[in-house]
Amino acid sequence: MSVRTSSRRRRTGRRPSTALTLAMAGLLAYALVPLLWLLMASTKDAGSLLDSFGLWFGRSFQLFDNVGDVLTHDDGIYLRWLANTLLYAVVGAGGAAFISTAAGYGLAKYRFRGRGAVAALILGAVAIPGTALAVPTYLLFSEAGLVDTPWAVLLPSLVSPFGVYLMRVYAAEAVPDSLLEAARIDGSGELRTFFTVSLRMLGPGFVTVLLFALVATWNNYFLPLIVLSDPQWFPLTVGLNQWNAMATGAAGSGATTDNFYPLVVTGSVLAIVPLVVAFLFLQRFWQSGLAAGSVKE
Repeated sequence: MSVRTSSRRRRTGRRPSTALTLAMAGLLAYALVPLLWLLMASTKDAGSLLDSFGLWFGRSFQLFDNVGDVLTHDDGIYLRWLANTLLYAVVGAGGAAFISTAAGYGLAKYRFRGRGAVAALILGAVAIPGTALAVPTYLLFSEAGLVDTPWAVLLPSLVSPFGVYLMRVYAAEAVPDSLLEAARIDGSGELRTFFTVSLRMLGPGFVTVLLFALVATWNNYFLPLIVLSDPQWFPLTVGLNQWNAMATGAAGSGATTDNFYPLVVTGSVLAIVPLVVAFLFLQRFWQSGLAAGSVKE
């Protein structure tokens, strides 16, 4: 019997798919080759960037010189953009994660009139791209006098329909109703139960939403481009695009400035580093957050 079983398993075992392997290798190359080019380009000077092979080093290793130029150009405006990006990402992503956790928990664990309509509205909002709301947001903030202030970037960052939807699904399974009933019997109020009991159990989901919101806020470009005109409040995405416009002659003068190419490339590399560090630090929470609540025991 054991011989038949083992032979049957060998016959029915799935063989690796060559086409699928090649497709995955192609997708991996599609994701990593631009990153490799960016890393190689950050070690070159302006001349080597234009006349050398993109996926290899240039005539001289200029990485540290390029980093110094990025950090000191225009009285260190890059550091100002980095501080702005950290402000928008930490406050915006942290606030979005907390609001999404509280809203998703409320939708999952409380019964109230209009609950289904609210859930449907949130699900519909997930399908609306943020770029479609950028111009209406600008007009609204212009009437409120918030244009060209950090609030014009922070307030929209606090809204995350996908985060609310994700936390609703996660909270439905992660927090047992029996535990909430036991807390109520012991005299615990709803807010106290949420902060002392439920929030601890929602930790992996909270970190998952935080990571998604952090990436979205860090890479946010179109909204800051519309609502901000003062370079002192630019995030890295808008600031680097301004340097790129100077390098390509699109800034209005019509003349190109090759010296800006190393600034753009090296600044882009430095902009990736904090996001990579945050991803590596939160990765284990992110993986557990995606898996928990996906099956019902």
